[in-house]
Amino acid sequence: MHIKSVEFAGAIGQIGQAPPESVAGLVQIAFSGRSHVGKSTLVNQLLGRTRTPIARVSARPGKTQEINFYRVRSEAGEFALVDLPGYGFAQAPAPLRERWRGLTDDYLRGSEALAGVVQLIDLRHGPTSDDRKAIEYLAEVGRPVLFALTKSDKLKPRARREAIATITETLGVDEAQVIACSSLSGDGMEALRETLGGLVSSAE
Repeated sequence: MHIKSVEFAGAIGQIGQAPPESVAGLVQIAFSGRSHVGKSTLVNQLLGRTRTPIARVSARPGKTQEINFYRVRSEAGEFALVDLPGYGFAQAPAPLRERWRGLTDDYLRGSEALAGVVQLIDLRHGPTSDDRKAIEYLAEVGRPVLFALTKSDKLKPRARREAIATITETLGVDEAQVIACSSLSGDGMEALRETLGGLVSSAE
């Protein structure tokens, strides 16, 4: 799937707040992951915005405190990429973590335009306890999930294959639901774009 253009459409930071007007009527695909899993970097790589990043990348976890919407024009059609706040950032004050959780819950349960969720997991370590909670929650709310196993460049080929197989078995999902990728090398990015393109096309 070729990305033609992308623009920041706006954000929501309050429960019950409507998504930006510019994404009204568009298919939405959300990205979820724990703080510091490399979500913003992956989004920039996926959208071809490595030189001029559109998703803010920070060395400090917990930077994304709102739900950010990006309007994407692609050959598969227009859609909204939705960047959810990272979870599992223990240093954030409890009230702030609760606000993030409530905001995310409200969006995931209430959005009629949401076609699916890309759940990021660090390939080197597999799903953490926070990842497992997020995955169980997504199953509870009935959202289709694609698993993006990040930082694949950090493992040698054999270790990479073994990690992918182990995580796939641990999650109990089909191999087609799992894509190993790297924001640094670009590994798996085209496969991820094509999968998202198919999701957009089938949802329109």
